[in-house]
Amino acid sequence: MTERLYYRDSMLRKFDAQVISCEKEGERWKIVLDRTAFYPTSGGQPHDLGKLNGVPVVEVADDAEKKVVHYAAADIPVGAVHGEIDWARRFDHMQQHTGQHLLSAAFIELFQFPTVSFHLGKENSTIDLQAPSVVPRHLEEAERRVNEIIFEDRPVVIRFGTAEELEGLGIRKKVERDGVLRAIEVEGFDRQPCGGTHLERTGQAGLLLIRKMERRRDLWRLEFVCGLRALVAARGDFAALTQAAALLSCGLADVPDVLGKLVEKARQSNSAAMSLEKRLAEYEAREMLAANSPGTTAAPRIIVTALEDASFTYLQHLTSALVRPGGVIALVGGRSTGHVMFAKAAEIAGDMGAVFRESAKEFGAKGGGGSNQAQGSVADPAKVEELLARARKSLEKAGL
Repeated sequence: MTERLYYRDSMLRKFDAQVISCEKEGERWKIVLDRTAFYPTSGGQPHDLGKLNGVPVVEVADDAEKKVVHYAAADIPVGAVHGEIDWARRFDHMQQHTGQHLLSAAFIELFQFPTVSFHLGKENSTIDLQAPSVVPRHLEEAERRVNEIIFEDRPVVIRFGTAEELEGLGIRKKVERDGVLRAIEVEGFDRQPCGGTHLERTGQAGLLLIRKMERRRDLWRLEFVCGLRALVAARGDFAALTQAAALLSCGLADVPDVLGKLVEKARQSNSAAMSLEKRLAEYEAREMLAANSPGTTAAPRIIVTALEDASFTYLQHLTSALVRPGGVIALVGGRSTGHVMFAKAAEIAGDMGAVFRESAKEFGAKGGGGSNQAQGSVADPAKVEELLARARKSLEKAGL
């Protein structure tokens, strides 16, 4: 069993120990020490990085024998070793983990919403709350309560005891385990069983910001940042808001209102453009139908056309208008967009989806469809006319 120095002193940056074993495993070396300050991946918190005798430690993990395994880039002989923790990474993890304890405790204190899981990510951390509903008011009140505790700079103390002893102290989460357990206590606010690394005082967390909320089945996932991560996030938000304000020629506080007006204006313009696009398609369809008047036979008219600029929506309107009178098969495409659409009147035999798939093979087109309509796109828009010609030949071969 490895003596875990971080259990009693999370602020320990350097330590001396003995290498018990060193074995090669793939491209790495698997090293076990008699004692270590390196934290292994556990409980939602990632492992530490650092060095052993100057050799980079790339991963730290627990094994089945309750030993801490250090995976290093080179071998380290059995004997004395000096370890150094990557302090920037460790301190960041402590800020996030202590912040998580505070946030989870705040949701219990204020709303009785328990945390069921925690994950410390590279950029953001998350907790999953069990609650019937979480609304902005809950987030604002919990965030404010956490930052009050941070600003009060309360001591963060490590406690040891059996499950019964810790329960008597009022821990937030009951643990069904034997032996001596470790708990983290935030003076006058929270006690929680935990084996992770934590700050000495809440003030070292700096600030906590809730960044996002989303529903996950019957849980609510909250994304948050603490400490330097919160500073980086706030600085990024300010930079983005400043840039938006400059582009909109307004003050920072006016950005949402100005954006709202622009979005509404764009929506109205888009609606008007779509209406005009449909009217243009109807007009162009009438011209095409007039130029391709029905012959003396009962065979369907096949109208093939490649337009210079035609969006997918425009092709939909155009083919719909072309086949509406009946007796028409329409094969249309856009030269610049690469979009193609096949359609036929309902009374005409055949399968447009099959015609598209057969024609698409030769040109690497992607898409599909059913009996009366098929659509897709060609990777090289210059091939649109060739694909349409190929589809027409397929129809003529089928006797249409």
